[in-house]
Amino acid sequence: MSEIIDPSAPGKAPSGKSSEAIQRLKPNAVGLVGVMFMAVATAAPITAMVGNVPIAVGFGNGAYAPAGYFVATIVLTLFAIGYAAMSKHITATGAFYGYISHGLGRIVGLGAGFLTALAYMVFEASLIGIFSFFGNDLFKSFFDVDVPWIVFAVVMLAVNTVLTYFDINLAAKVLGVFLITEIVMLALMALSVVFTGGGPQGWSLGSLNPLNGFQSLTGEVAGTDGSMIAVAGSAGVGLFFAFWSWVGFESSAMYGEESRNPKKIIPIAVVSSVIGIGAFYVIVSWLAIVGTGPQNAIALAQDSETAGNIFFNPVHEHLGTWAVDLFKILLMTGSFACGMAFHNCAARYLYAIGRENVVPGMRKTIGATHPVHGSPYIAGFVQTAFAAVVVLFFDLSGRDPYTELYGLMALLGTTAIMIVQALAAFSVISYFHVHKRHPETAHWFKTFLAPLLGGTGMLYVIYLLAKNASFAAGDAATDWIFAAIPYVVGIVGIGGVLLALFLKFKDPNRYAELGRTVLQESHER
Repeated sequence: MSEIIDPSAPGKAPSGKSSEAIQRLKPNAVGLVGVMFMAVATAAPITAMVGNVPIAVGFGNGAYAPAGYFVATIVLTLFAIGYAAMSKHITATGAFYGYISHGLGRIVGLGAGFLTALAYMVFEASLIGIFSFFGNDLFKSFFDVDVPWIVFAVVMLAVNTVLTYFDINLAAKVLGVFLITEIVMLALMALSVVFTGGGPQGWSLGSLNPLNGFQSLTGEVAGTDGSMIAVAGSAGVGLFFAFWSWVGFESSAMYGEESRNPKKIIPIAVVSSVIGIGAFYVIVSWLAIVGTGPQNAIALAQDSETAGNIFFNPVHEHLGTWAVDLFKILLMTGSFACGMAFHNCAARYLYAIGRENVVPGMRKTIGATHPVHGSPYIAGFVQTAFAAVVVLFFDLSGRDPYTELYGLMALLGTTAIMIVQALAAFSVISYFHVHKRHPETAHWFKTFLAPLLGGTGMLYVIYLLAKNASFAAGDAATDWIFAAIPYVVGIVGIGGVLLALFLKFKDPNRYAELGRTVLQESHER
């Protein structure tokens, strides 16, 4: 059974045994475009490209980095096909939490819910770090003023809190503006390379062959000073950073309760987001490498000081200095948009768990919605407080906003979310083929083979993460926080499992509600 929320009655009590009404989010607040803006914003295209592609080029699969993105697109599309099939029947703000609870059971589901909440909560803190780093760098470059990074962090925390207080439509509009500008900028760079006849070293068509994504960088290239330098990398590093660039795309499903006709638009948003982001990443990364020159790109990527020039050089050559300056501004606004999107994700996961009264009193606090705006405003305040504590800790302990706040919190969140994504893929198979739910939707490819391959791919990415975590952390790998990441993930995930087991034996009624609050128009039949 599922707790059913009546979409036409925001304050109506559910059909379950609880005497307290479940307060729902504002219905029909956002359409397909708004949902896709929210999902794509969490992937942060401009930050993902400028931040991750140079690492893949310099220390992963070299000029074949776009092929790595092609591989990631294929695997994540397979995952998305099964994920979309489940979203047709279960519409819940706690998307992964609800899906895994229905597919693999309430015990695994609550553990997954805790891990997902952790991931989104630390992702906001992570993006505050990189936003503050870009803000500090921008003010020093443009105005020769060294503004402490914590100032930018406080501003971002405050704005995110205000936007979460109102309904999702306002946040979607703000994100839409930022997202469109960064996509236009990347597209201009790519088109400028095409219309000027390519780059100095040919079109590098091998970069588009997905099989080349598994080739490791090796050999020699001419350095920026003309001398030959030996280069080497691991295809696993390139593939990991390619997959990392997608983190957050799955968030489209959590906006189902606030969207119009969720059974139709959420599956479309899930699959379209993956394919759209993937195609864009492959083309943009390929043309950036072509525009710079494959060998030149590898040489530039060896030094973090010049790595960004893989993108900046074609922009400067074909569009001018103004475009490079705009590019740097959009790096800042893009990271802000990404952090805002993750703030919304975190608030909704806290709300989703809270409204089921997992701990007595949560339904009236973090599980409550604003009486006018229908937003998870208390959960939003809780998320702001959590992010503020994390940010202040890194500031007061003298840690760097980029390598440590951004890098370490991103690794923590990515570790948690990758585990949940793998569980979600296998929950699709269990839901349709073990529990035999909705045989009219069950399909040998869409709900079995696709999620099986997608889930297996996710397990491979988790292996890559474990193998390359020290490299991904860089200088921060010596920090005790880095060493604590697997323990934090284990404690949070196991904590959710143990709480579910406790409720199963001590409070069966509360246990029965876990992961079962769904929207009426797509509830279990």
